[in-house]
Amino acid sequence: MSSLAETKNRLLKPVLPTYSEMFSGRVYQVGEGSVAVRNHSSEARHTVIGVHGFLENFCYYTQSYQAADTELILLTCSGYHLPVSGPTVMTAGWQTDIDAPAGTISHDAAILLQTLANLPTAPHVRIHGHSRGCAVIMEAAMLRPDLFENVEVVLEAPVLPEGRLHPLVRRLIKPMNHTTWPLLIRLITSAPSASYAPTFFGTPTNRKRQLMPHIFTSIKEYMTLVHNIEDLRDWMMSRDSSAYEHIPNGTILIPKVDRVLDRAAMLKSARQSHNAISIVETDASSHFITLDCESWIPKLPARLAQATPIRPTLARTAE
Repeated sequence: MSSLAETKNRLLKPVLPTYSEMFSGRVYQVGEGSVAVRNHSSEARHTVIGVHGFLENFCYYTQSYQAADTELILLTCSGYHLPVSGPTVMTAGWQTDIDAPAGTISHDAAILLQTLANLPTAPHVRIHGHSRGCAVIMEAAMLRPDLFENVEVVLEAPVLPEGRLHPLVRRLIKPMNHTTWPLLIRLITSAPSASYAPTFFGTPTNRKRQLMPHIFTSIKEYMTLVHNIEDLRDWMMSRDSSAYEHIPNGTILIPKVDRVLDRAAMLKSARQSHNAISIVETDASSHFITLDCESWIPKLPARLAQATPIRPTLARTAE
């Protein structure tokens, strides 16, 4: 077997999941990802849609939105394991085919659009993204701004237009290609997490100790990691500040320390957004603001204006 074939086989070799949580609700297959709708015990006043980041899973959000009147809808991006014990995955009647390749921001934006068009039932809808998940949200808003007209957006430690990876990460991956990626992946996954966790993950918290050791088994194969990084860099270079025009209102959360993304570039991009988007520079010690301290997440409004649930259709996509 040629070295090129061996490399491809390593990147396509299945990665077994190592983390899951109990989940009560419905799970739908959408494109090459999935959408989970958690059961709630009271009439929904808020719908929160969570879009996880690179090498994460949707459990990033499960402890932050636990109110009985919050309908929590969680995306699993394409190429990622569903972090649920023994799920029964249903086929949604509203699901339509997605042309964009799996592992791309465009594919996951299409999953989000189908979710937003068909699942929220509450009068107030928030979409909360972290890191790469923020690019997914912004891409979705550019594709279908009409679906975002009454939506609140939270962009946490976000991948943004004209953003960059942190210099440490750029130096690490600059020489990488499809031949050398398996070597780097093997090096990182075989190294004890204590050797890199303080640098990239910041101050340990209980939730970080639960989730962070499993980041390299969140994906179904290592090729997803490669596709995510290459596509993410292309997206940041090809999008500009006009992307903010399609986010009606929301909050951008900036960590005090970030060694995954370039904080200065993130802040420079954020400052090109319009006045209806608040920029909050937090005291979070890492890229993972929610896991550092949940109090930085904007409170869901206690009093809601009279509104009807957002239930547009994806007729244009389905045609």
